[in-house]
Amino acid sequence: MSEGTERDRIGFIGLGIMGRPMAKNLLKAGYPLVVWNRSRPGIEALVEAGAAEAGSPRAVAQRSDVVITILGDSADTEQVALGERGIIEGAHEGLVHIDMSTISPAVTRAIAARYVEAGVELLDAPVSGGEQGAIEGTLVIMAGGKREAFERCRPLLEALGRTLVYCGPTGAGQIVKLCNQVVVALNNLAMGEALVLAAKAGVDPATMVEAVRSGAGASWALHNLAPRILSGDFRPGFKVAHQQKDLRLALELANQRSTPLPGTALVHQLFAALEAEGLGEEGTQALVKALEKLANTSVSDGP
Repeated sequence: MSEGTERDRIGFIGLGIMGRPMAKNLLKAGYPLVVWNRSRPGIEALVEAGAAEAGSPRAVAQRSDVVITILGDSADTEQVALGERGIIEGAHEGLVHIDMSTISPAVTRAIAARYVEAGVELLDAPVSGGEQGAIEGTLVIMAGGKREAFERCRPLLEALGRTLVYCGPTGAGQIVKLCNQVVVALNNLAMGEALVLAAKAGVDPATMVEAVRSGAGASWALHNLAPRILSGDFRPGFKVAHQQKDLRLALELANQRSTPLPGTALVHQLFAALEAEGLGEEGTQALVKALEKLANTSVSDGP
């Protein structure tokens, strides 16, 4: 079998907002691809682009040298990896499973422990960069697991991301991703509070954004989410419900390590207010709606 070249057969499971463009980038890079998804639209889009279809995660594993998953939560990943007709049932010598979902580090370690008996290597390699990063192949990839497995898979990961960081042993990638989500959520909150303050104090929020994003207050949220808010665009690049899942995992990890995260707890509750209003499927920029309600103001020119 090849050492991370285009001759590796790649399996891809999870063809949602992130997975679909990521899988297409692997096809563009010349990798033979076999796919599986719980719903048909993702499968059909990839088959049309040149991928082959498999009937189950087990079948994907049987036909692949490396299987990539990017799924909703810990339970989904555990089921695909270890459940009936799962990856472990299609295990063979040299198989690597790269899980690019954001899940519990403890669940990651439990899957890796089960894989040892089957001879499967697990890399936890969650990503940051959102839908646009997935489309452009510019994701940040944070990997945990054996360094040798990471280096073997580096060429195919380079087809998906611009920044690859080896974080340490199994679970380290997930821990770093949860730290990333803490920073992302709190930057989102800071950006939303600045928009609301500008509006309430009588300054055009767009003018404030133009000034602040060129200085020390610049952030990804200010550059990418603020313009969407100002135009009334709350379509998801990353959903409120998914952000909430990640923050819950971060708070669980913090609780296990007796680490207070007061800012994370606050933003988690503000997102919960959005979920209570049925806004869990909107993009995370909708956080500003909770702040607008508290301040009795609006910063959006959209509907």
